[in-house]
Amino acid sequence: MKKVETAGREVLPIGLGTMNMGDKADTFNQEVQAIRTGIDQGVQLIDTAEMYGSGNAEKLVGSAIKPYAREDLFLISKVLPSNASKKDLPVSLDNSLKRLETDYIDLYLLHWKEEVPLKETVEALEEAKNQGKIKAWGVSNLDVDDLEHVIHLPGGNNCKANQVRYNVANRGIEFDLVPMMAQQNMPVIAYSPIDRGDSFGANLTKQQVLKEIAEKHEADVFQILLAWSIRNGRTIAIPQSSNPNHVLNNIKAAEIELTEQNLKQIDTVYPEPASKQPLALW
Repeated sequence: MKKVETAGREVLPIGLGTMNMGDKADTFNQEVQAIRTGIDQGVQLIDTAEMYGSGNAEKLVGSAIKPYAREDLFLISKVLPSNASKKDLPVSLDNSLKRLETDYIDLYLLHWKEEVPLKETVEALEEAKNQGKIKAWGVSNLDVDDLEHVIHLPGGNNCKANQVRYNVANRGIEFDLVPMMAQQNMPVIAYSPIDRGDSFGANLTKQQVLKEIAEKHEADVFQILLAWSIRNGRTIAIPQSSNPNHVLNNIKAAEIELTEQNLKQIDTVYPEPASKQPLALW
């Protein structure tokens, strides 16, 4: 199974998302098992954020990873933009570390941009890296202009990733953001790679072309969507699932090699962007 390099580490191109997890006591143990199922199958990257359940997802991850060697895992968390100042970011980071029950985060991201100047956030992230509390930092939900601004700030060339919404129904980043990130050797971390379980109204699971491709690969449509999202070898998809069996299916998607014909078929229904599009969010 091919791996993708991010922040100096090679990881499987399928990671584990944790949004909307950790909030309910009656599903907590199942969610722990879902994360552990992924790790047992070789997944290293687990994505979370202080925003998710006001820290509940980070607590869930902290519980799930206890039996494993920390150095075998690659943890991502994110700071809220309202906490991304030089004063508040260290507090948020320390709280995330406590909830995750670890002394460092592999990749710490600005969740999105708001009023705190990016220059100040980059300074705070660089300080956290110098202290050893994070191994690397990056951003999330930034389009080309903002990402270029970050890169040209002092220390901004240390930006190691951009996490954005990306799936067959949301291909806008391919027009300019993906090429720009490729030039920077910066991987795309794709959230909602299966359109939140097809809950956003795109009806991907009913698309005949996708169903036919899935049948040929003896897979389901969700696995085809994941295989498509990581097809270029520079993307890490982070589907979220609380179901251990769904996690297994997601990981198997990394073994599917879509053919040129498959990709052309998908392009006919979900074409590449021909012009600049607004960045898809959430």
